[in-house]
Amino acid sequence: MEKRRLDCVGLPPGWKREEVVRKSGLSAGKTDVYYISPDGKKIRSKPQLARQLGEQFDLSAFDFRSGRINHSQLRKSKRPQGPYDFTRGMRHDSSLVLPIRQTASIFKQPVTVIHRQESKTKSELKHGPQDPPKQLFWEKRLQGIQACDSQEEVIKALDLPRNVQGVGPELTTENILQSISAALHISSSPVVGQGNNRATVAKNPGVNIDVYQPHIQQVIVSEDDIRRQEVKVIEARRKLQDAIKGIM
Repeated sequence: MEKRRLDCVGLPPGWKREEVVRKSGLSAGKTDVYYISPDGKKIRSKPQLARQLGEQFDLSAFDFRSGRINHSQLRKSKRPQGPYDFTRGMRHDSSLVLPIRQTASIFKQPVTVIHRQESKTKSELKHGPQDPPKQLFWEKRLQGIQACDSQEEVIKALDLPRNVQGVGPELTTENILQSISAALHISSSPVVGQGNNRATVAKNPGVNIDVYQPHIQQVIVSEDDIRRQEVKVIEARRKLQDAIKGIM
């Protein structure tokens, strides 16, 4: 460390100001300031310096880092000349304090808020679930796009049962199948179709369409429908098994 000790002009005669410059470590180059009293005591902070000098010396305008008096600040905080009041800072007896008029503007008083009408601010800000809006009839964007096999031959679309009737403006069979497939894979609720009939939806589809159901009228699946479908599935599995055996 590099030390430099000089007389301090901002303190009484005999006081020294010492600067210590750090040479190593993370704080290299930083300067520490100390003050040395006439009796050789090292002072490390301004509060410690105030205790050492006592109330007879005013340190309110003293800059601890530079060791000088800030005269502009001294004029603002200059104390009236006269004998020092040694009773300053002592706790006074309440019987000796002069009576002062106390108003509500000086002292903070608790306020009790009484609601005569229930606030509806929070409830009015709620506009239902904040889910992103769903696009109506998004399946129409897939018109003109056909699925092909590995030989680039167009795969024939499935035929809809007679009881499955589409609901919506100018929906093709492919659009209706895409709507049913998306509902079966995405929706967690039962897939039953639209609650409104075709005429109601045709008048105003943007309002009467249910985005969580496929674009078909409500369909009731009977036990006979389930049995016929099971037979078709078994037959399709048999044909697939025979095809695999032929390849093997």
